[in-house]
Amino acid sequence: MELLSQYGLFLAKIATVVVAIAVVAVLIVNLTQRKRQRGELRITRLSEQYKEMQEEMSLALLDSHQQKLWLKAQKKKHKQEAKAAKAKAKLNAPQDKATPRVYVLDFKGSMDAHEVSSLREEVTAVLAVATPQDQVVVRLESPGGVVHGYGLAASQLQRLREKQIPLTVAVDKVAASGGYMMACVADKIVAAPFSIIGSIGVVAQIPNFNRFLKNKEIDIELHTAGQYKRTLTLLGENTEEGRQKFREDLNETHHLFKDFVHRMRPTLDIEQVATGEHWYGVQAQEKRAGG
Repeated sequence: MELLSQYGLFLAKIATVVVAIAVVAVLIVNLTQRKRQRGELRITRLSEQYKEMQEEMSLALLDSHQQKLWLKAQKKKHKQEAKAAKAKAKLNAPQDKATPRVYVLDFKGSMDAHEVSSLREEVTAVLAVATPQDQVVVRLESPGGVVHGYGLAASQLQRLREKQIPLTVAVDKVAASGGYMMACVADKIVAAPFSIIGSIGVVAQIPNFNRFLKNKEIDIELHTAGQYKRTLTLLGENTEEGRQKFREDLNETHHLFKDFVHRMRPTLDIEQVATGEHWYGVQAQEKRAGG
């Protein structure tokens, strides 16, 4: 019995250690996930990146002897630049007039536009340092999605416009529907010739399984407080009144969409372009929906 008692005590100690390790592991995982959720801002100096690319290409075109001479000259040049900057700092020389900067942001939107959380932080970071002499370029790719998500995304770009910071949206592939809602905020849209632009419209579709359920003798009860709390449903029996209200809601959303686009780009013939159609970049330019 004493042996069993000691063995049981030993197992209890082992179990306690295992539980303690598991708790610590869970805490570490939670902390890591929270850190990931907060995200981090990555900044790349594009001018330096392109300069390095140019230097690599220039070097590749030279023979081995020329490469040695070129590298020696570049090393001397960099040393002189560093020396001059150090001397200037020691003398507390006044800073040169700030060089205008271009801030480049990327937005690749999904159906629910959840990427707007990152865009919001990026815009906030830019606004902390940018001036009206600077510019912002947003490389945008999105076929659209939910109205509230892309409405919020467009409002983030409006923050730049309100601070009078020139904004350009560049579209290589697609900026349609909600994507165009974002793009139209820009002072200028630069679109590839065969990119898809426009689709100023609203669409909604919903299946209904009511007849199928009736055939299977399955009853569905739907109770609401408020005449239009539910217009169309997946399982209940839809009415013509509900369908009419659903269409009215779609039209109202479309009117809001058109009003927003017209405010952002008043030169557009909004009734001509807000048909839900999309165009290729060259066609959008003709209709003044791009540019």
